Amino acid sequence: MIDKIISVNEAAEKVQDGMTIMVGGFLANGTPEKLIGALVSRNVKNLTLICNDTGFPDRGVGKMVVNKQFKKIIASHVGTNPETANQMNSGETEVDLIPQGTLAEKVRCGGNGLGGFYTPTGIGTEAEAGREKKIIDGKEYILESPLRANVALLKASVVDKKGNMIFNKTMKNFNPIMATAADVVIVEADKIVEIGEIEPEHVMCSGIFVDYIVGGDM
Repeated sequence: MIDKIISVNEAAEKVQDGMTIMVGGFLANGTPEKLIGALVSRNVKNLTLICNDTGFPDRGVGKMVVNKQFKKIIASHVGTNPETANQMNSGETEVDLIPQGTLAEKVRCGGNGLGGFYTPTGIGTEAEAGREKKIIDGKEYILESPLRANVALLKASVVDKKGNMIFNKTMKNFNPIMATAADVVIVEADKIVEIGEIEPEHVMCSGIFVDYIVGGDM
């Protein structure tokens, strides 16, 4: 069996300047804080971030925003991190705001090899400007393209040595769909257990998607 367990620093080295990364979490809940801390220390730059939000200045990916590590951010909202708004308004960082459901579906499409989907969300707003549209059963829809990343950084409560994951309550959020939509998937675990310790029916996301595991105490 392939040993997927690596150190936090080894995991952080998988992220290089200019890459696109997906990071799980909702207002930093379910975000891999140790991995984020290691990326802040490494000071990788010119990254594109795909996430639900940019956390807070001192929590989640917000710490990387404060450190000015992103050239572009794709998220559903950024209101809890004033630094994101500052960089957006100054033109220092490009910010693409996408409705939360649309963002989730774009990631899901990226993970399932789909070419995109049509949604009515955004019709009649600035979001439809220059976009491909289609009438389906008399209703107008906007075409949305899929999203993928070079690396996905996830957080789970319990992970076995194959990478099978359990998420504690709302930690689940974007983590499972992001696991499917990146070339390299790294999960930070609060606890690592032996294979077989997680009952199959309790697995919330399969280890088949996971390339590397970082233990919470490593």
